[in-house]
Amino acid sequence: AKLFTYTQVGFISWQGCFVFKPSAKKKKRTLDVGESRDYFIDGCEGSGNSELRFKLCQSLWDKMKTETEVLQDELNRKILDRLLEFAGRPSSTFQHGADDWAARMRASEIPTAALVLGVNVPDHDMTFQSLSDLLRQSVTPHVASVQAKECGGEGLSNNGTPNKKRSSHVRDEQPQPPVVIIFKDLEAFNPRVLQDFILICSRYVEHLPLMFIFGIATSPSTIQHILPHSVSSLLCIELFQSLSCTQHLSTVIDKLILTPQFPFKLSGKVLQVLVGIFLYHDFSVRNFIKGLQLSLLEHFHSQPLSVLCCRKKEALANVLQLSHQDLESVRQLPSFRRYVERQEPQEQVNLLTDDTHIKGVCQKLIKGLRKYHKNFYPILRCLHTLTSSLPKYPLGKQIRELYILCLEKNVWENEEYQSAMQLLRMLARDELVASLQTCAEILKPVKAKKMRNVLDQLEDLLAKFKQLDKITSPEKGLQKKTDLFQLQKTLLEMKESRRSKKMSPFEILRNEAVDFIDSLVRCYLAPPESQPLNEVCYYSSSAVVRRHLNATPRTSIQTALSNPYHYLQNDTLRSEDGTVSNAAPDICIVHKLHLECGRLINLYDWLEGGHLEIEYVQTTCARKIARFIQAVSELEFLGFIKSTKQKTDHVARLTWGGC
Repeated sequence: AKLFTYTQVGFISWQGCFVFKPSAKKKKRTLDVGESRDYFIDGCEGSGNSELRFKLCQSLWDKMKTETEVLQDELNRKILDRLLEFAGRPSSTFQHGADDWAARMRASEIPTAALVLGVNVPDHDMTFQSLSDLLRQSVTPHVASVQAKECGGEGLSNNGTPNKKRSSHVRDEQPQPPVVIIFKDLEAFNPRVLQDFILICSRYVEHLPLMFIFGIATSPSTIQHILPHSVSSLLCIELFQSLSCTQHLSTVIDKLILTPQFPFKLSGKVLQVLVGIFLYHDFSVRNFIKGLQLSLLEHFHSQPLSVLCCRKKEALANVLQLSHQDLESVRQLPSFRRYVERQEPQEQVNLLTDDTHIKGVCQKLIKGLRKYHKNFYPILRCLHTLTSSLPKYPLGKQIRELYILCLEKNVWENEEYQSAMQLLRMLARDELVASLQTCAEILKPVKAKKMRNVLDQLEDLLAKFKQLDKITSPEKGLQKKTDLFQLQKTLLEMKESRRSKKMSPFEILRNEAVDFIDSLVRCYLAPPESQPLNEVCYYSSSAVVRRHLNATPRTSIQTALSNPYHYLQNDTLRSEDGTVSNAAPDICIVHKLHLECGRLINLYDWLEGGHLEIEYVQTTCARKIARFIQAVSELEFLGFIKSTKQKTDHVARLTWGGC
């Protein structure tokens, strides 16, 4: 929307807001399934089963994407329902011409929802899209979304006001659906433009049911900073707070990663990279999910044995279809080699030479890996339940921190784990029993046999605590009056028990419970590297993920200038000795020449050197000079050189060495 002012000199000023539809933009072309398959197969490791891996990758991602969409709908449902209720309110609440003074004041204000979404700006589009769709479906067809970059015009010149007074008569017409205007990024709007727009809209609020929704990334106080009181007083503002992005991330990790439902897993280093990008770059859950998708794609593209990263029945069937080359890849896996070393000599020979035998063993190991995951995650949640409330959080406050510790090595060998166990041995009865009851609730839905046995043992412990309460509840020797002799006797007994270090029945039972938890951790929370064939499901190339998602522009620019073939993939630019071809872009050649110069570069000498290096085909002298000036300007824009007054017709070099 663009704001204009039309003034007829001499007697009156008319102001208006006119909407100009943007020109149709070309939609980005997306690859169809066939093109995606060809792109995946091209350069795929172990191309013999590449088509099957593509199908499995696509199927698995579709399931994870569906789960993500359902999860996001559930997380946003509460705040969206409140906004829908707010949007449907003006037709009944803000009645025009009401007798009540407060109601008349509210009727002259524009209902405004201040929606605080947080600093995870990349996720906002998805929320606003869902909000717009729901508003159109259930409240009003008149919904407009605007961004600051679309409203960069100048403010209105407030030279005059309409002479006609606002009519206050009651209309007999049926209430019209509101016109909802969503400001996606309030902080980025020009304050002057926004103020004038609100002033204009306030003059027609009795005739046009307007409603604003402010998308706020920082704090509700932003409204006070942008709008003066004379403007903000025209708005009836209600605050809406969305779920924090860290809570959203924890839920996504819980549903997509900390579950045996999906066979694809991330190693500790890859998960650390994705979480690090989230915490230190953008707080975007959407980008985190994209990183997960990239890891999934890279895993199936680079790992020939990823045909076994699927549902149990499919994996067992795919084992029988493995070729001799695939079985040789199995024999080269580090985890499988460690497994072979633990076997008897004859069994080692069979595993290394007999393809039929190794297929049967692989099926058994795949089943074992599935059982490992079914037992791993419930015990992980139980340990997190017990340790997440301990002082200073020795094993982390979030479950993802504990999960990364368990992925890297034996968690019970960490000093933090030993500290956590010592703190658990000092827990009060109420805290310990409550935590154990939560662990029992976690284990109840699990159908694995071993977890059922663990649940039975845990319930036995809880029953002992209840029995202990019944035994210790009656007060022995309770007297109505304080007996000094009895008090001295009790103090002496307490002092004697401390000397002898005799534990109470509760302390004995508490130690038994902590020892039980410790045995579960040592039994079920071994790192994935201890499991044979873990490479089939776990993606561990953290460097690849970091290179794709956490790009370093300086390195990329340097690579593009010194080796243009790396990005352009043009055979005429290929160079074996590391030099730059004469057919390379002008900026690459000018960059190569500037590396041979000192701190100050003579532009004329630089131009003459460029004439010798660059291939010109039927080019005039003026065009040559223009191309050179353009290349130098591009280098200055990238920060390699700058103009200087130290010498005439010279520029100063700004980078040295490998930069």
